[in-house]
Amino acid sequence: MAEGGCHCGAIRYEVTGEPLHHALCHCADCRRSAGAPMVGWTMFPEAQVRIVKGEPKTYTSSEHGRRLFCAACGTGLFYTNAAMLPGMIDVQSGTYDDPEAFPPGAHIQSAERLGWMESAHELPSFERYPSPG
Repeated sequence: MAEGGCHCGAIRYEVTGEPLHHALCHCADCRRSAGAPMVGWTMFPEAQVRIVKGEPKTYTSSEHGRRLFCAACGTGLFYTNAAMLPGMIDVQSGTYDDPEAFPPGAHIQSAERLGWMESAHELPSFERYPSPG
């Protein structure tokens, strides 16, 4: 079992078993929704995901896509699409208490990947915020 939740703690969830997959999505829809260059998603059958505290708000992001998030702090938590992925729920992997629990296995929607993400791993790296100047 793994647990997670939103930034402010108003919503908590738990998942049981292993995800069907963990993918890093580069689609423009995920990017805009999260305000990030990509979003990690772990997919589970809906029966394996349980909200134990709070009630996420649902946003209809496309004809069949539903994004669930915390109305208090705005943290994105889940994605469902009954037409494309019936009975499945994606959990944003960055919201787990231990985000290392399920390593990603693939990049998806790479046709929409930002060009600079191809070489992002080559950028300078700092253990903490770099000093100005």
